[in-house]
Amino acid sequence: MGKLSHADVELLLLQLGLMLIMGRILAEVARRLKQPSVVGELLAGILMGPTVLGMVQPDWFMFLFPQASASGFVLTGFVQVSVVMLLFVAGLEVDLHIVMQQGKQSLITSLFGLVIPFLIGFAFPYFYPDFFGIADTKARLVFALFMGTAMAISALPVIVRILMDLNLFKSRMGLLVVASAMVDDVIGWIIFSVVLGMIGKGGGTLTLVPTILLTVGFTVLMLTLGRGLLNRVLPWVNRQLAWPGGILSLSLAICYLSAAFTEFIGIHAIFGAFIAGVALGDSEHFSERAKEIVHQFINNIFAPLFFVSIGLRVNFAVNFDLSLTVIIILIAFAGKIVGSGLGTRLGGFTWRESLAAGFGMNARGAMEIILGLVALESGLINEKVFVSLVVMAIITSMTSGPLMKWMLKRGAAT
Repeated sequence: MGKLSHADVELLLLQLGLMLIMGRILAEVARRLKQPSVVGELLAGILMGPTVLGMVQPDWFMFLFPQASASGFVLTGFVQVSVVMLLFVAGLEVDLHIVMQQGKQSLITSLFGLVIPFLIGFAFPYFYPDFFGIADTKARLVFALFMGTAMAISALPVIVRILMDLNLFKSRMGLLVVASAMVDDVIGWIIFSVVLGMIGKGGGTLTLVPTILLTVGFTVLMLTLGRGLLNRVLPWVNRQLAWPGGILSLSLAICYLSAAFTEFIGIHAIFGAFIAGVALGDSEHFSERAKEIVHQFINNIFAPLFFVSIGLRVNFAVNFDLSLTVIIILIAFAGKIVGSGLGTRLGGFTWRESLAAGFGMNARGAMEIILGLVALESGLINEKVFVSLVVMAIITSMTSGPLMKWMLKRGAAT
């Protein structure tokens, strides 16, 4: 096993400390401005990264975050673990009981909210690959599939928070939107895992067909037999082991083991963590208090490390393409608002309520950024597309709540 030098340990601890402090300060600033914490955390990374510090004081930036160093290698490991844990938390938000309660209507809404954004997101890159910087025509299909998936996935935690702020979470429309977002996210991550398998970047040695079969099999097994087994084990854990240490250790162990399995079969570890979160969070024996402890632990330590690292990785000024960003934002808005709005309308809601639901489903948040980072690391997209996806995720998250509130107020006024 390799060993870090004294200087490497010092630098690593300095990096982690600065990332957490800056991430927290700017997250609090964003929160006071009624914006998601992720906005502040991303800004912290941009300020400390090549975009600002690297331009103003390049020597300082190279000293704090050297490109090739043992501490940088370990920091990358921290970031990878952070991504896995963030997807685990996202999975915990999925409540299959809500999906079952909404029944056929949630399936219809999720179908429109998934298929239409996917088709729009797929069509533009497929027919205009040069605009998106895809010089290799052989990669056009896979890139278009990725963009379609990126347009189809929503940020469930952001949607839930918006609905709670508007006192709509327990309403008929709110439950329908949440249930539809849950279905969209599960299917979307499965599709993305298959896309990674198509380019052989999942990390495994299996061919595409076995990878797809194992992916579907793993999902079905975890959400059926896995859920049943957890429902039997969790009561014993709650009675016999120290609380909350026992449930915290078990939940993270399940997260890591599931992530390791999906990485082994050729799809990204984040998918295994996400499905593990769905299976565990859906158990009646995994209490809301336990969920809150896991949320606080991950969202206040690992989430800032990940989002700050995004700004450290890419120069947002050099790689910002205005026309590309505008097109991606327009595709994102059009796909989700039309698709989710039409699906909600078929459920018997008014057009204003349906458009409000579409605005709510349009929030991309952290999920889009994670998706983009995995694609960037896999060589599926370039840095310009990645920056555009990050900007789109921020804008859709910031505008989703106000637009939803505005549309519902107009409906009430008329």
